[in-house]
Amino acid sequence: MKLTFVNVGYGEAILLECPDPRFADGVFVMVIDGGSAEAEEFSDRTTGRLPLTEYLHAHGPGHIDLMVSTHIHEDHICGLLSAARDFVPAALWQTLPEETAAHMYPLDVSLARNASQDKFLRALNDYQSLCALLGQHGNPIQTLRAGDAFELCRGLTCRVLAPSPSKTSELGACCRDLFDERDPENFLKKLSALDGRMNNYSLMLLLDYQGTRILLPGDTNHLGYEDVDPASLRADLFKVGHHGQKDGANEELLAAIRPRAVVCCASSDRRYNSAHPDILRMITESGAALYFSDCPQLPGLDLPPHCALTFTVGAAGVLSAQYIV
Repeated sequence: MKLTFVNVGYGEAILLECPDPRFADGVFVMVIDGGSAEAEEFSDRTTGRLPLTEYLHAHGPGHIDLMVSTHIHEDHICGLLSAARDFVPAALWQTLPEETAAHMYPLDVSLARNASQDKFLRALNDYQSLCALLGQHGNPIQTLRAGDAFELCRGLTCRVLAPSPSKTSELGACCRDLFDERDPENFLKKLSALDGRMNNYSLMLLLDYQGTRILLPGDTNHLGYEDVDPASLRADLFKVGHHGQKDGANEELLAAIRPRAVVCCASSDRRYNSAHPDILRMITESGAALYFSDCPQLPGLDLPPHCALTFTVGAAGVLSAQYIV
């Protein structure tokens, strides 16, 4: 199996390819988040960054069996819409309860009073467009909750660790309340409040390929694990939450996971204090090997420009990493 972290700058886009003759070209293909759709994110490509859609056209298998939106933030979902237009996914996993869609409508992005509001408004609109696209093709959209478990393809299983059913309901109620609000001032207050809480509504997936476990928590920070049994977190490969910002993990969390390798999806400019030195030091001291989707500017770190970081997962727990130049 191959698990690829595409260099989308500040954001996340993950491509999973697992051999299985029951799928097109003998490969099951899963895309988890899609990075940003902002042109300025890719104006400087000296570190190798590129939009997910470009990577899929150049390196992808040509189809998507399953697309996953871990949560509704611009740097995770907006790139998915572009990819879905070129490679319509057979199914979509996401976090909003099914009944929430009836309350949603296209939002006026001009209402935004700051960059965060602008990004979140566009993310909510692109989420609706993504769901509409799948609906046009009659492809299923599924809401995932903690406790769900799936056999995705031969040798690969997936367990959902978060959000809990109560958090899913809470997220749905917050979204309905936002879209029902007609007063512009109150709408913007509710918009910013939901934006600030969205990370810890992320889908948290535990993949298991022939005994090798991979923990993908979206943007969940260390406070978002409160409903998750620590015993379920053990993983060989861990994608640290929230782009490695200071709240992305703590020592207790790393002790529960005990990863052999950790991936940090921070941009080369380390925007918003991503790839925080305290987090990176904690990971290194835990004994895990540390990898990056982009090339963050850090003392002593000299990564080659690369368009992606690919892990190959083999039999007997073999886990090898390669930067794709």
